Amino acid sequence: MIITVCSMTGFGRGKKQENSVEVTVEIKSVNHRYFEYSSRIPRAYQFLDDKIKNLLKTKIIRGKVEASVSIINNSENSMLVELNEAYASSFISAMREFGKKHKIKDDIKLSALAQNRDLFNVKSTDLDEEFITELVLDTANEALSSFVEAREREGQKLVDDIVSRADCILEKVAIIEKRSPQTVSEYRARLEGKIKELLGDTTVDEQRLLTETAIFADKIAVAEETVRLKSHISALNALFETGGDIGKKLDFIVQEMNRETNTIGSKAQDIEIGKIVIDIKSEIEKIREQIQNIE
Repeated sequence: MIITVCSMTGFGRGKKQENSVEVTVEIKSVNHRYFEYSSRIPRAYQFLDDKIKNLLKTKIIRGKVEASVSIINNSENSMLVELNEAYASSFISAMREFGKKHKIKDDIKLSALAQNRDLFNVKSTDLDEEFITELVLDTANEALSSFVEAREREGQKLVDDIVSRADCILEKVAIIEKRSPQTVSEYRARLEGKIKELLGDTTVDEQRLLTETAIFADKIAVAEETVRLKSHISALNALFETGGDIGKKLDFIVQEMNRETNTIGSKAQDIEIGKIVIDIKSEIEKIREQIQNIE
């Protein structure tokens, strides 16, 4: 089984022709929190709207989706022209009466009458509903397959980018984990130096120094936060392996990643770690932006 992650943006097109009837269906979508459907279908074929919507819902979970349907009937009997005889008779009578009244020669010809469009009613002949339904849905299926493939290709690009950024975050977390104990040692050395400076050559109370150092170490400890941050990244990667409707879950995980990073930044009293935290937050923000595009 191939696991896929889909982007919410995509485009697909299908085109079929049968019995001189040409059908084109286009599907496009952009980001949206839920499935939102709209369509552009010729008025005479509005009965197809719900059928197309239900078809799209079988493959699309989230996104603002628009389906556009074009139906062209190229058969010889596709148009029906009817003469409005009552109007034609009244029109000819009125013209002749006008000619007599103003002494104008009666030269009414058929070719001249044909230029009056009001004399004719032009109608499109209705196509068989069962035939057109089958043809349009077949075409929509073709467009939907193309649409889904486009979404999957874009989705894979998003996954690759997010995974790359998550790996970058893990590398930076490793640096923090290595750096954090060093800040404790540096604090002990600074504290000892200040005490000696204040007390001169007086012997430093080792027990008090250990106590102060322990308090500082506990205050700035970020081990729990780094472990949880790495756990969230593992959950992120696991969701990509699951595939399907994961966009909202990913959004929640990224919120938790940001929460842990903020805590690390507020607890770690170290310039170097502070700079790394800023880099991590930047990567998380880029991941969050990309996740907004995932279904």
